[in-house]
Amino acid sequence: MEYLIVCLASGLAGGLIGRRKGSSFVLWFLVSAVVPVIGPLFALVYRNERDEPRRACPTCGKVVPLYQAICDRCATDLDYPDDSEILPPESVAR
Repeated sequence: MEYLIVCLASGLAGGLIGRRKGSSFVLWFLVSAVVPVIGPLFALVYRNERDEPRRACPTCGKVVPLYQAICDRCATDLDYPDDSEILPPESVAR
């Protein structure tokens, strides 16, 4: 019973950390619950999605991270943009 409580607490902590960094709560909850204590540590050192530079899709206009090669909305292949087309990270834009 104690192990289940530790897994649940670890999963909740990892999920909250992951959501705060701009990632999926459910994904980090599952990772942290399956691997207690180590999962939240991985969530802490995982990159912050809000600190990634962004760009707008030339076809549909959706703003996507710079490292993304295909637009989620319209499936357009995205080439590396010029410096003038790069948008600042979401954390800076606020």
